[in-house]
Amino acid sequence: MAKVGVPHDAQTLRLKRIEGQVRGVQKMIEDRRYCVDIITQLQSVSAAIARVQELVLKKHLEHCVVEAMRSGREEDKREKIEEIITILKNFGR
Repeated sequence: MAKVGVPHDAQTLRLKRIEGQVRGVQKMIEDRRYCVDIITQLQSVSAAIARVQELVLKKHLEHCVVEAMRSGREEDKREKIEEIITILKNFGR
């Protein structure tokens, strides 16, 4: 369900950096670099993506969920709670 939310400018910048990291890893693989060095870079990419995920979730909780709770509409509250439950179920996967 697509909804208008808060801006994610900082996360967009982070993702552009991650995109560069991924291209760097691709180049490392093409250049047949040492596997451990490639794995180290992949771990850095994974950690960077996890951080973006955390920041987006934080913004969602601080803005979208708070807004739904303040709205007083029970349907909005239940919807946001279900969203959070779904996100948390999948967070570590």
